[in-house]
Amino acid sequence: MVGIIMGSDSDLPIMQEAATVLDELGVNYELTVVSAHRTPIRMVEYAQTAKERGLSVIIAGAGGAAHLPGMVASLTTLPVVGVPIKSSNSIDGWDSILSILQMPNGIPVATVALNAAKNAGILAARIIGSHDEKVSESLKNYQTEMEEQVNEKINKIKFQFPNSFDHKTEQ
Repeated sequence: MVGIIMGSDSDLPIMQEAATVLDELGVNYELTVVSAHRTPIRMVEYAQTAKERGLSVIIAGAGGAAHLPGMVASLTTLPVVGVPIKSSNSIDGWDSILSILQMPNGIPVATVALNAAKNAGILAARIIGSHDEKVSESLKNYQTEMEEQVNEKINKIKFQFPNSFDHKTEQ
């Protein structure tokens, strides 16, 4: 199971993308608000009990100073995936990106792109899929579906521009 946490419910529109992709992949998760600054005791309890509650990976989204992913990573041995979020008080999201990305040695946090909770969900599923064949198979199917979608777009473009060059068909 994956834990999806965020510093505020205002982060939910971004963080729900992790939940959506985990639903698609058949991975169980829990989703809640855990603020490093406003509920520090809750954060400590959440991180320290995560493994015994059955979590395998934690996805932590945060904006602004974005301490949540790093603080959670310092309190657990589970992998933590940080999602920097461009919040209303953000400096174009760079404050969040750098706060999550620049962790000191010994406290790793995997960091995805700004607002990329979907990628965090996929990464969490890949971590779980490394030892769970059912999740691994779901990921293979997901990748196949993405490839099929791209091939459909290629065919659409070829139909709209029949004189265009396609390296696969005209060599």
